[in-house]
Amino acid sequence: MVYLFLSEPNWNADVDGDSVKLRISLLSELESVIWSMMMSGGRSEARLWLCSTIAGMTSITPRHQRELFVTLLRSTRQKKGLASLLVHMMFEKNPQKGGSILAKKSHILEKFFEGNPKRILQWFSSSSSGSGLDQGKGVKALSHFSFKNRDICWEELEWKGKHGQSPAVVATKPHYFLDLEIQRTVENFLENVPEFWSSDEFAESLKDGDIFFIDRQFFVQYFVDLMYKEDSRDVWEVINEFLIEQPFSSLCQRLLITLEERDLFYFLDLLRKLLNPRIEPKNFNNISYLFEIILSKSGDFGSIDQVLLLNAVITQGRQLLRLLREEEFHEAQAKIDKIGLKISEIPTGANSLTPLFKNICNMTTVEVLKCLGLQCWIFYYTMSQEFLTPKSWESVFTDNEIDFRRSDKYALLDHDGSSEGPDFDRRASVVVKSRKKRKGRKKKRRAFNHNDDELGFDVGSWKSDLLSDSASWLLSTDGYSAAWSSADLPEHLHRSAYIEFRCHSSASFHCFKHHWNVLRSMLRYKKYR
Repeated sequence: MVYLFLSEPNWNADVDGDSVKLRISLLSELESVIWSMMMSGGRSEARLWLCSTIAGMTSITPRHQRELFVTLLRSTRQKKGLASLLVHMMFEKNPQKGGSILAKKSHILEKFFEGNPKRILQWFSSSSSGSGLDQGKGVKALSHFSFKNRDICWEELEWKGKHGQSPAVVATKPHYFLDLEIQRTVENFLENVPEFWSSDEFAESLKDGDIFFIDRQFFVQYFVDLMYKEDSRDVWEVINEFLIEQPFSSLCQRLLITLEERDLFYFLDLLRKLLNPRIEPKNFNNISYLFEIILSKSGDFGSIDQVLLLNAVITQGRQLLRLLREEEFHEAQAKIDKIGLKISEIPTGANSLTPLFKNICNMTTVEVLKCLGLQCWIFYYTMSQEFLTPKSWESVFTDNEIDFRRSDKYALLDHDGSSEGPDFDRRASVVVKSRKKRKGRKKKRRAFNHNDDELGFDVGSWKSDLLSDSASWLLSTDGYSAAWSSADLPEHLHRSAYIEFRCHSSASFHCFKHHWNVLRSMLRYKKYR
């Protein structure tokens, strides 16, 4: 039996000190096992889970997300790695922003092309290079500048064939510029026509940012140097604009995972200070929203380790279970099995967690959150391992006073009132139709039998498996708003239990005001009867 403690406890019940000590001790053991597993190969995954959870937050405003990332970029320790990724992202999503900056500094490209025939041909060629560049931007700038300033540079043009072209001829036939010997002409301009590299014509060719395709890393490094070495106001302005325009989820997914852990922890602290401490509960099917509530109410976590563990057990139960089932963690799984069994043997009842809640005055807020999270995760683990049939799930609902009704999304009613899977009914229907077609035959066929050995398997067993896979329920835990299948029930119920724990522990004891005042507004108590 799994008792989820969804009912409001009786706070006047006697406190069983031994029960409290045993439960907290077992949860501490569970923490050690999970943490050792994360340290021996799963820590990087735990960081990914945390970054994914943060990316799912929806209450961060564009102004706040800009403030978050700019503060991080401008922190005492320069974040050149983070800045590089951000500039990469800007070149990819909105290259025009970078192009507008480069156009103002077009003269620096004189060194970019100097001694590099490959770059020259990529940018000034009149045909597509296949790299994403539009055709002819460089040569168009070159031809416009040359014709406009023919008195100072016409002699520097190198033509294919035996003779060159005069300005008068090219004026009537501008396509003759396609006959330029590009590499030699640009090399001449690099040596003898410095005016071209600062010209409006050349700058105009750079504004859309297509030139970044030629050597992305070169331009990324150049922009990072502008940010940190020159503290370029123009660059910081476009960075600020870009940060406001991008979705928070996109920024987090691309940038956070690259941070060192201390920088990620610093980011979390900045994020916590921006969250509304009076945030109201609404959608707890969104795990990121649940974590947002926790983060806004919790104060200082102390270390990134606490955040990684808390996020893993509260919002990433399914991922943690998947990690645990990997071959290298069989020993850890065996330990958790034993811990789960011992926790289940602690006397249960409507008020069996009351002693635990009454003991929280000796814990910090983060320790309480962790304790409740670990208790809920062991619920999730037990349900995922042991409850595999509709009957077992319905016993959980009954034991925990959760009203339920079978969803008709998948199941159909048989003549005797039992539920059958749709595929099974279809199979039976096919057999009946087939029989009707063979009525005229003299040879008798045996009637369809659910346990017919000729089928090669036990149809009754097959029906049971099918029902287990397809059965779903509408529950009072969410006001019958969604149909929950056996695959999703452990996560839903473990989350419901955590929410209720937070309600009970934060709404009932004024003597714990120091630790729990910040939690009181988090959730309204909802009794599931």
